[in-house]
Amino acid sequence: MSTTRVFVGRLAGRGVFDPAGDRIGKVRDVLIVYRASSAPRVVGLIVEIPGKRRVFVPISRVTSIGSGQVIATGLINVRRFEQRGGETRMIAELVGREVWLASEQAGGTPIKATIEDAAIERARSGEWLVSNVFVRLPKPAGPFSKGDARIVKWADIQLPSANAAEQSAELLIQTLVDLKPADLAEALLELPRQRMLRVVEELPDERVADALEEMTEPDQLALLAQIAPNRTADVLDRMEPDDAADLIAALPAAKGEELLELMEPEEAEDVRRLLEYDADTAGGLMSPSPIVLSGESTVAEGLAMIRRAEIPPAMASAVYVTHPPYETPTGEYLGMVHFQRMLRFPPHERLSALLDAEIEPLSASASAAEVSRRLASYDLVAMPIIDDQDRLVGVVTVDDVLDHLLPDDWRHADNEESNTTTAEAAR
Repeated sequence: MSTTRVFVGRLAGRGVFDPAGDRIGKVRDVLIVYRASSAPRVVGLIVEIPGKRRVFVPISRVTSIGSGQVIATGLINVRRFEQRGGETRMIAELVGREVWLASEQAGGTPIKATIEDAAIERARSGEWLVSNVFVRLPKPAGPFSKGDARIVKWADIQLPSANAAEQSAELLIQTLVDLKPADLAEALLELPRQRMLRVVEELPDERVADALEEMTEPDQLALLAQIAPNRTADVLDRMEPDDAADLIAALPAAKGEELLELMEPEEAEDVRRLLEYDADTAGGLMSPSPIVLSGESTVAEGLAMIRRAEIPPAMASAVYVTHPPYETPTGEYLGMVHFQRMLRFPPHERLSALLDAEIEPLSASASAAEVSRRLASYDLVAMPIIDDQDRLVGVVTVDDVLDHLLPDDWRHADNEESNTTTAEAAR
């Protein structure tokens, strides 16, 4: 193999390719088994393939661990990975655990340390073993001090009992911090229940909100049932209002009302307004936070609004022009201006001169099917929604429609096409 030792923190997320250079998936974790008198043995990699399916790749199939990629040969069993008794995931279960470090002085007292990373290395026998661990010692007294770090051999550490050595949520979060929301949700759901709850406690509200939005309703409800109401309300405040409304609608009425009372009044008002509509109507699908400007606003102002990083791409596809007030429900709706149209005019041009007269808004009571037809007919990614007083009350984006049309478990549906390209190698 091109590399004989690699730290798992760097291995996570690397692409896995076949010998022809075709991508199989990406590494999510390394699976090991403990042994009584020697270093743990690596049995394989947990690889995420298309369709968000995690499969087991035996280490015997891995021919190269190089710079930025892993090469696997042979056919791969695409059966969904299930962890067996005696197996340990290095990233999810080993990194972050407290261990005892042998004293450098004979007969000295062992030192408590925390595993921050671990290296696997190929032995002469051909086996891959956990050879070294990167540990952090307790920090000395002082507000700005930090414990020393060192790389030690596996033989120089001792693991406490499983019950006494829980993985540090803070360190596990370091491996999750850069994940996209869908990947973060998947990673959380892969963790043992108690560890997942500890990680959720440490994650910022925004990241928990991101993950919740990507989970199925049963997973959302199961997680929220374990979180204190005040924290749940904080997370709901940071979710997209339409997603928060869907989640609250799935709760018992009393529980939903309790959470609404705990939410920020402004956020709760948006959610309450969405809850007034049936789920399969434009009002039930829409987001109540479009970009709204006056007709006197300029192209420069419109472009400045849509370039903000926090605006989702579909929502940034257009701005909407109304009479005051400019928060939903607005004054009378006047029209929309697509961002491409703004790019064709000078910065000082008034938006009132650029309104698209062909796009008629839909009523909040319109069916989801009608919204889908209208988006398809006009090749739009967002459709303005008005109430019976011609006030803009929200916007339905194409991703809202897709979420409605796809089955509830679409995020976890198996990618059948990928099954034809990789197969076999039963564990």
